[in-house]
Amino acid sequence: MVLPVAPPLSRAALALAVLLLAGCAVGPDYVRPQMDVPAAFKETAGPWKTAAPQTIDADHPWWDAYGDSTLNALIAQANAANQNIRVAEAQYREAQAITAAARANFYPTIGLNAGAGRAQTNSTGTVKRATTDTLGLAASWEPDIWGAVRRSVEAGNAGEQASADDLAGARLSIQTTLAQDYLQIRVIDLERELYASTTAAYAKAFELTQHQYAAGTVLRSDVALAESQLKTAQAQAVDLEAQRAQLEHAIAVLTGQAPASFSLSPLESPSQPPTAETLSSAAAVHLQLPVTPAGLPSELLERRPDIAGAERRVQAANANIGVAKAAYYPQIVLSASGGFSAASLATLFNTPSRVWSLGAALAQTVFDGGLRKAHTDQAVAAYDASVAQYKQTVLGGFQQVEDNLATLRVLDSESALQADAVRAAQLAERLAVSQYRAGTATYLSVVTAQTLSLTNQRTAAQVLGRQLAASVSLIAATGGGWNAADAAVAAAPKTSGN
Repeated sequence: MVLPVAPPLSRAALALAVLLLAGCAVGPDYVRPQMDVPAAFKETAGPWKTAAPQTIDADHPWWDAYGDSTLNALIAQANAANQNIRVAEAQYREAQAITAAARANFYPTIGLNAGAGRAQTNSTGTVKRATTDTLGLAASWEPDIWGAVRRSVEAGNAGEQASADDLAGARLSIQTTLAQDYLQIRVIDLERELYASTTAAYAKAFELTQHQYAAGTVLRSDVALAESQLKTAQAQAVDLEAQRAQLEHAIAVLTGQAPASFSLSPLESPSQPPTAETLSSAAAVHLQLPVTPAGLPSELLERRPDIAGAERRVQAANANIGVAKAAYYPQIVLSASGGFSAASLATLFNTPSRVWSLGAALAQTVFDGGLRKAHTDQAVAAYDASVAQYKQTVLGGFQQVEDNLATLRVLDSESALQADAVRAAQLAERLAVSQYRAGTATYLSVVTAQTLSLTNQRTAAQVLGRQLAASVSLIAATGGGWNAADAAVAAAPKTSGN
C-alpha cells in the first residue's frame, strides 16, 4: 500500500504547527534564591529554614492592640487620604497596565481597511479611467515560539506583584509613622500634666517665700531660688508645646490635611497626682502596650512588604534574561488578509470581487556588533544585583527585629528601675520639705529634691514613650505585628520573654 504524499504547502503547514506546539520559553526558569535564615530570633534556638516571603495582609488592624479609638480613626483617615499612598496606588495600576500590554502580544493584530479610488491612465494615446472600491480585513501574528512574550508577561506579573508589595509597604510606613507621632504626643501630654502640677506648686512656693522674706523669716537667696525654679519649669513646659505642635502638624499631613485645619485634643487631666506605678504604665496615657510573645517566630519577618517585593523583583529580573536570550532566535510573522475589490460598489460583494492572501516571513539577525550579547549580560547582571538586594533586605529585616526586641527588653528593665528612682525622689522631696518647715534644712535642699523628683518623673514618662515607639517599630519590622495566637494585649508594659 502506497501512502499519499502531502503537497509541499501541507508539509510546511504541518511542520509549522509542530514547531508552534513545541515552542519553549528560552532562558532560565525561576527558582527562589536560597538563603538560610534562623527559624527564631537570637535568643530562641531552633532549626533553620529557607526564606519564603509571604504577602502581608494590608487590612490587618495591628493598631487595635493599643486600645485607642482616636488612633484607630486617624489611621483610617490616613489610609483613605494620604497622598503617598495614592501615589503607590497609581503606580500599582501602572504596573497592572504594563502586564496587560505584555499579555496583548499573545494575540494577533487585526485591522479593517476600506477605500475608494479613481485613476486615469494614458497608453498609446488612449485615455482610460478606472474606479476601484475595496473593503477588507488584515491580520498579522508573531507566534511566541521562543517564549519572549511569555517571559515578558512573567516579568510583568512579578513587577505587578512587587508594586502591590510597594503599596502595602507604603501603607504600613504611613500607619506606623502616624502611630509613632500620635503616641509621642500622648507622652508629651503626660509630661505637660507633670509640669502643670509642678509649676502650680512652684508658684505657690515662690509666693510663700516672698511673704516670708517680707516678714524677715527667710533669706533673699531663698526667694531667688524659688523664682529660678519656677521660671525654669515654665520654660521647659513651653518647649513641650513646640514639640507637640510639630507632631500635630506631621499627623495632619499624614492624614491628608493642612496643619491649619487639624488639631488634637490633649488628654484629660488625671484626678490623682502621678505615681511611680502610673508613670511606668501605658495606662498613664490611656493606652495599652502590646505584649511581645516569647520565641517570636521568624515567619513573621516574611510578611514584610519590602522582602516580598525584593523577591518578586528577582523573579522579574530572571524573566528578563529569557527576553534577552529570545533575541538570538529568528522572528516568524504570519499574515493574512481578505476582502473585496471591485470597480463599483454595486459589484463589490460579488464572488468574483473576493480577494485574499496568506503569507509568512522569517527574519534573523546575522550581525549586530554584540548588541544582543550586551543586552543578555545586562539582564544577567541585573538579576545578580536583585538577588543580592533581596538577601540584603532579608538580613536588614532581621537586624531591625533584633534591635527592637533588644530595645524592648532593656526598656522593660529600665522602666522598673526608673519607677524605683521616682519613688525614692518623691520620698526625698517630702522629707526635704518637712525638714525645711522644721528649720533643719535650707531651701536649697528643697529645690534640689523637687528638681530631682520632677526630672525622674519626666524620665519615667520618656521611658514609657520609648517603649511605645519601640513596640511600633517592632510591628513595622515584622511586617504588621503578630496575631492573637502569638500575643495578648495587657495594660501593663511587660515585654518579658524577648
